[in-house]
Amino acid sequence: MSELTPSQTVGPYYAYGLTPEGRKRWKPGDHYKWKETVGDNLVTPDAAGERIRIEGVIYDGDGKPITDAMLEIWQADAQGRYADPRNGAALPNTSFRGFGRSATDDNGMFAFDTIKPGPVPGPGGRMQAPHIVVCIFSRGMLRQLYTRLYFADEAANAADPILSLVPADRRATLIARRETQNGKPLYRFDIRVQGEGETVFFEI
Repeated sequence: MSELTPSQTVGPYYAYGLTPEGRKRWKPGDHYKWKETVGDNLVTPDAAGERIRIEGVIYDGDGKPITDAMLEIWQADAQGRYADPRNGAALPNTSFRGFGRSATDDNGMFAFDTIKPGPVPGPGGRMQAPHIVVCIFSRGMLRQLYTRLYFADEAANAADPILSLVPADRRATLIARRETQNGKPLYRFDIRVQGEGETVFFEI
């Protein structure tokens, strides 16, 4: 009788192929010798809308930063259109893909430069508040985790059909607070994978 193949976690084995720049956490000369396929700067010259920066730290169940995680984000553009042929709308900002990837640094921090997304249709045609889908890969995880980032300064959050499914006392874990950094808008979004204040994750 043959034995089952042992299970494997999703990280940190991604580093070589997916984040060769490693958020520039390595010493000079330590980077892998090819271009990163997907980076953490989503802004393109033809992208319209408010340019923003997102920063945060990922914490484990003991409250310690996770220094070898990777995050992927997906989002619509400022007009609420996805870079997908099935979207059906003309995209004047054809270079904006709405997809990015960031590895955490030695402090567990990740960061993205992007465009603040617009509202998009949701279940039953109800409009969803501007949001970004976040996928987390890390050591010890057999499957990646999915969550959402909403913006604290959006009144549309109150009627969002997905956010309304989350218990009221846990919705704050999905809200990025607005700050200012060097005169530019910054949204702070920390993620806790377990323990007190655990971020709400979704089954997909």
